[in-house]
Amino acid sequence: KRREGDDISRRKYIKSSLDLFNYFHPMLCDENVEKCYVIMLNSKHGVIDCALVGSGGLTATMVDIRLVMREALIKRATALALCHNHPSGNTMPSRDDNELTKNLREACKVMNIRFLDHIIVAGDKYYSYSDEGM
Repeated sequence: KRREGDDISRRKYIKSSLDLFNYFHPMLCDENVEKCYVIMLNSKHGVIDCALVGSGGLTATMVDIRLVMREALIKRATALALCHNHPSGNTMPSRDDNELTKNLREACKVMNIRFLDHIIVAGDKYYSYSDEGM
């Protein structure tokens, strides 16, 4: 039964920021409030699960690093990425976005979980911390 539920041939794989954008865009493109998701991946970057870790207002959402890490540990993820939207259409990260990314990267390092990226979806565009060398 477990094998049937985990059909590897249908599993999605995340190899780039564009893969992340394509995964999250349908969920976030029409949202009018900020939402933040964590995607948990196995060692080959196959998607294990995705979880909503923050939902907020028009210009901000609160994300607790402990909840993100809890989700990753429960799902036994070896890698993760974060994604949230900017309903304003502006892809540029805020100071809070930068701080969240820095803190999550450090938490992942402590727990030996690979932090792949944090992307911001704004309409049909996105910003990738990884692509920007951040």
